[in-house]
Amino acid sequence: MSNSRLARRKLIHGSLAFAGTSWLLGTKGSAGNTLPPTPAQTPGPFYPIIFPQDSDNDLVHVSGHSRAAKGISTRITGRIVDPNGRPVSGARVEIWQCDANSRYHYVRDGRVDRPRDNDFQGYGTATTDLMGGYQFLTIKPVPYPGRTPHIHFAVSGRGFERFVTQMYVAGEPGNATDAILMGVRDPAARGRLIVELHPTRDADPAALAGEFNIVLE
Repeated sequence: MSNSRLARRKLIHGSLAFAGTSWLLGTKGSAGNTLPPTPAQTPGPFYPIIFPQDSDNDLVHVSGHSRAAKGISTRITGRIVDPNGRPVSGARVEIWQCDANSRYHYVRDGRVDRPRDNDFQGYGTATTDLMGGYQFLTIKPVPYPGRTPHIHFAVSGRGFERFVTQMYVAGEPGNATDAILMGVRDPAARGRLIVELHPTRDADPAALAGEFNIVLE
């Protein structure tokens, strides 16, 4: 494994104790001032029916593959909290999305017009730390027929029902016509699903990063 890839693995598996701190400061709820919840979204038809052996939080590098996934490497971090701003530690966070060829993995989608990128993991999991933080290395989501770019999220843990939502990318032209995103009628609530992606200081000058925080209702 190259030094750059090893460093990226260490980054992905490192502590997230301070992830999302700037978002939480000044917004922590109290009995009379709770945080607005993240809107729930459909899991869609493409949740995996089988799961990859490699299902960690690095979707760009698949165990046993020498090449990285196609697409723009994107690091998504965030925190899972309750309406009072208390961190939800030990929660299981799942993500799944289509690859750079607009193909989902581990599903029966019936498409044959484009091949799957076998160097993309397609699905990954992480466990929140003591501050409710999580982190994934994936690719910038791309559109597929009928949908604007998005990443599916599911959060499960002790004491609450499994929560499913989707993360969208700010500035995507398809956002305004995506039926599922626009199904969230309240613009403020809809905005809580949309994330700004910005360049990082990683070795890869094309890499992006974004922060998607989830407030469980």
